[in-house]
Amino acid sequence: MSRVPVLVLGLGNVLLGDEGVGVHVIQAIAADRPALPAGTQVVDGGTLGLELLPVVSDADALILVDAADLGQQPGAVNVVSGDSLRARLAGHVSPHQAGAGDLIAAARLMGVLPGRMAMVGIQPGSLEPAVTLSEPVEAAVARAVGIVCELAREMVELRAYA
Repeated sequence: MSRVPVLVLGLGNVLLGDEGVGVHVIQAIAADRPALPAGTQVVDGGTLGLELLPVVSDADALILVDAADLGQQPGAVNVVSGDSLRARLAGHVSPHQAGAGDLIAAARLMGVLPGRMAMVGIQPGSLEPAVTLSEPVEAAVARAVGIVCELAREMVELRAYA
């Protein structure tokens, strides 16, 4: 079985407004089919948590996309990578926080955590029950898609030199 060069994993609960932004970004990628490197796998992880471990274990690089408390204005998009990612997950606002944190911790303990990893975090505005995103977070989706594509290309380039 061949490994996935880059896994883009969208997380979130689409029933809690902006909390579902990671899933909305994955849906935008699926609809628009932007230029991602060959072999990139795009997965709607929703709130599955540890059930995503087999998918993560098959990846050489991982890009998480999720709502994250960045202490910024709603719709702000930031990339967190390397050692900062673990600390950022500790400050995660999502109801599935333990799921995302547990997924990363379990993959690390099992020795299957991808060597290259980043999170595209979008500052939520509202976590109230709703099936739509707030205006500023909706406006951030296209920006997040562009960042995901750029990160995926960078990760594939790094893989080529590893």
